[in-house]
Amino acid sequence: MRIAEKVLAMVREKGMLRVRDLREEGINPEYLRRLCNKGLLRRVSRGLYICADAGISANIGLAQVAKRVSHGVICLLSALQFHNIGTQSPFEVWLALGRNVRRPRIEYPPLRIMRFSGKALTEGVEKHIIEGVPVEIYNPAKTVADCFKYRNKIGLDVAIEALRDCRDNKKCTNAQLWEYAKVCRVTKVMKPYLEAVL
Repeated sequence: MRIAEKVLAMVREKGMLRVRDLREEGINPEYLRRLCNKGLLRRVSRGLYICADAGISANIGLAQVAKRVSHGVICLLSALQFHNIGTQSPFEVWLALGRNVRRPRIEYPPLRIMRFSGKALTEGVEKHIIEGVPVEIYNPAKTVADCFKYRNKIGLDVAIEALRDCRDNKKCTNAQLWEYAKVCRVTKVMKPYLEAVL
């Protein structure tokens, strides 16, 4: 198999290709530039390439971040938007990282880093395939609980809207919301709002 064909097969398999992916296979990254010039690949951001004929979804920014930061979880406003909860449309990708994890250096898309720890970091994570890339995103109930936990950063009105929309559209149950309220230690804050939407 010619090297160019191998690179195209790799990008189709992985959804997105980084320069690092080629180096790990012992292939010169110059092939990425050549394939872009021929119109077979498209550069979506620095060091990140997709097939030129690949359809691009509204969630491509999430896939770009997940490809570069495999240890992060999409959270808060970005998770709300992904799950179609509420009316938020963030211009940044909200990403949860562990307390001691180094901040990633990514030019695009812009990141909003949130620090989580313990069960608040590991519970409620779902894997979704976006643009062929596995992306970890908090489930709707965990996202709503996180909104109440970080209500001072995103606004209490956003958290209440997310709770109402989540319940009205049956994206989760009250039991799930209560479970993640315990994980995020926001039971006292969420209880009156949960009772109000019953």
